[in-house]
Amino acid sequence: MKAKIFLVAIAVAVLVALPWLVSTPLLNAAVQMLIAALFAMAFSFLCGRAGMLSFGHAAYFGIGAFAAVHAMNAFGGAGLLPTPLLPLVGAGTGLLGGLIAGYFATKRTGVYFAMITLALAELLHALAPHLKGTFGGEAGISSFRMPAWGFTFGSVTEVYFLTLAWVLLCIGLLWLLGLTPLGRLALGLRENGHRLRFLGYNVHALSTLVFAVSAMFAGVAGALQSLNIEAANYVVLEAHVSTSVVLNSFIGGVRVFLGPAIGGAAMTFFGYITADLTRVWLLYQGIIFVLVMMFLPRGLVGELVERFSGGERRSGGTALLDGGWRLAGFAMAAAGCVFLVEFLQRFLSTGYRATATGENWPPIELMGFDWSPGSPLTWLLPAALLAAGLWLLGAANKRAAAQQEALA
Repeated sequence: MKAKIFLVAIAVAVLVALPWLVSTPLLNAAVQMLIAALFAMAFSFLCGRAGMLSFGHAAYFGIGAFAAVHAMNAFGGAGLLPTPLLPLVGAGTGLLGGLIAGYFATKRTGVYFAMITLALAELLHALAPHLKGTFGGEAGISSFRMPAWGFTFGSVTEVYFLTLAWVLLCIGLLWLLGLTPLGRLALGLRENGHRLRFLGYNVHALSTLVFAVSAMFAGVAGALQSLNIEAANYVVLEAHVSTSVVLNSFIGGVRVFLGPAIGGAAMTFFGYITADLTRVWLLYQGIIFVLVMMFLPRGLVGELVERFSGGERRSGGTALLDGGWRLAGFAMAAAGCVFLVEFLQRFLSTGYRATATGENWPPIELMGFDWSPGSPLTWLLPAALLAAGLWLLGAANKRAAAQQEALA
């Protein structure tokens, strides 16, 4: 427990010192990472703790974002609340939207629940362009952050600290909520909802409340997004926003408290880095998700916690060896996959096909070398790296499973 507190204290100290450690563009990226982390934590309270998989959480992120913009524009631009308190508007609208949508969605469970959440979110996304007074049409709605409490909120640093304060507060509240009877009952929903009903609990009301709390924190994340970019567009209601929070949370690990936050922040930073390097960076995110679900089903953070907290009764040397094999497998598979994806992207591009005539296929420059599309080595090398990497990952998983069975 002391080690966990120490690690959290170090992480918070680094976050507080970050504006003096990184450049302005990276600080902007850090703001987006914090917002993604909070959104993932809000989703995880519903999915990881209560076991209800939502495919439409962008709806509550979006209504929180639009509510914050309208609050910023209220009273002739003076604002409904001081700028530091505007996320409360997102929380309120997210809570209200979660109560309404949750009442209907939680009447069903499993895949039916997931489909209802998706349908409700898509319905809102379809209506948004037509409700121009509320959502601003294709142009969206813009606003300005107003000075308050002695701060101008005109610099990235001030926006970063405002976002950091709200994210830390919300994550702290989610942790405390997990210790309350509501948090314990949410775990009961995940493990055995029928038993809760047998014990006399109103499972539908409980599920609705958990859904609404999750939507409330998603609304806070949406409001912080509006404060950051000083605008909101109905793009925030699109399905890819819901998809991203699902992928990020599972990559981090929904069964570990801070797993979704770390996954959301890491994948947001990954997108920030790779978006300028390749046109197919979204494909890489999908590949990472597939590999994590295949070989690290507990998520990146979940696997680390399980291996180093005594969840797997193995010696440190054995755990380190298995970790090394996994890391080598990931590195080899990643190298082969990146080569194939980037080579095919260039090979199939319109510009390259315009230069190729008949049987003349010019070499393609990649990773500092020229590679001929007609050479078998061009295709065999990455394929061999990918196959070897996947084999190493599979072998490491089988070895770990065998050792667990032997120790059981």
